[in-house]
Amino acid sequence: MPAQDHSLTLHRAIGEVDAADWNACAGTANPFVSHEFLSAIEDSGSAGKRTGWLPRHAVLRDPAGQVVAAAPMYAKSNSYGEYVFDHGWAHAMERAGGRYYPKLQVASPFSPVPGPRLLIKPGSFIEPALLAGALEQACAELDTSSVHITFCTKPEWDILGEAGWLQRLGMQFHWDNNNYQSFDDFLAALSSRKRKVLKRERRDANDCGLEYLALRGPEIAPAHWAAFHRFYTSTVDRKWGSAYLTPEFFPLLGHYLGDKIVLMLAMHHGEPIAGALNLMGADTLYGRNWGCAREFPFLHFELCYYRAIDFAIQHNLARVEAGAQGEHKIQRGYLPTPTYSAHFIAHPGLRRAVAEFLVEERAEKIAHMAALAEFSPFRKDGEA
Repeated sequence: MPAQDHSLTLHRAIGEVDAADWNACAGTANPFVSHEFLSAIEDSGSAGKRTGWLPRHAVLRDPAGQVVAAAPMYAKSNSYGEYVFDHGWAHAMERAGGRYYPKLQVASPFSPVPGPRLLIKPGSFIEPALLAGALEQACAELDTSSVHITFCTKPEWDILGEAGWLQRLGMQFHWDNNNYQSFDDFLAALSSRKRKVLKRERRDANDCGLEYLALRGPEIAPAHWAAFHRFYTSTVDRKWGSAYLTPEFFPLLGHYLGDKIVLMLAMHHGEPIAGALNLMGADTLYGRNWGCAREFPFLHFELCYYRAIDFAIQHNLARVEAGAQGEHKIQRGYLPTPTYSAHFIAHPGLRRAVAEFLVEERAEKIAHMAALAEFSPFRKDGEA
């Protein structure tokens, strides 16, 4: 619970919170928790009743009324668009005669991107556990079943675990920049066999008569965004998913975030035929959405993985995070990396069952990541 001299308010739109106040808590390192990104999600109609993401953003104020902490939070009537799957927990609760929905989700909607979730204004001397306690209180007052903080940072995960929240591990594949000065430097770090594979894939992708562009901010025209939305929906259709993001989202994102948007396009005879959307943080390039209208050899690898590595090296970024899933990324230099989430479940019976499940799941996830790491393409000691 908040300390007696602090107050928590919940907001039905990010626009109810002053952008400067929010961003003072969110910082500038991760764009996915910025006021601008969340505004693009809401102003475009991507988050709302249609998709089951109802904003309930949490804001903590000190006795003087100053914003000192915040959390991007949503009341959810489903478990879609989260990338941390709890459908089994919901079914278990319903079989026992309980009600799992609505629940509270602290997250960046539709974005499996690790980053801060308990946003504390520097110098405010607020402990993250205080904000977590306030979210528990909000859970009770709103009569929701649970609070789920997904893709949080490791320090947040540790603090939440100490506060009694259930801890869950996930896995993604990230590329780390080991002070490479060029893509060839990165290739030199690979084993000879893997290096040959990557060079062949890049050669084939670049011998198809395609032109590759990396556009930022005002370089991205409305026609580019219209084409990219077509690519996005075609990918969703092929994967039997749901198109959460509306046509208005992408140009709004470009308008609100400017040069933090990096849109990589493949052009054929002057027309875009594939695209990969990236957001740039302080030290990381985040790969988000991809799609194509025509298939070319290794186009996906070139546009989403290799061009992202090139960009990161050129801009002195520490890593590329290429999104959820995809063990095929390992051979392209993206190695298994843990992700973290924490869960407060009010119902004692469900809480005990989930806690037991997570103990086993964490052990399995750690073992799986260790096994996958053996397939690293990087040279081992003494290897050519």
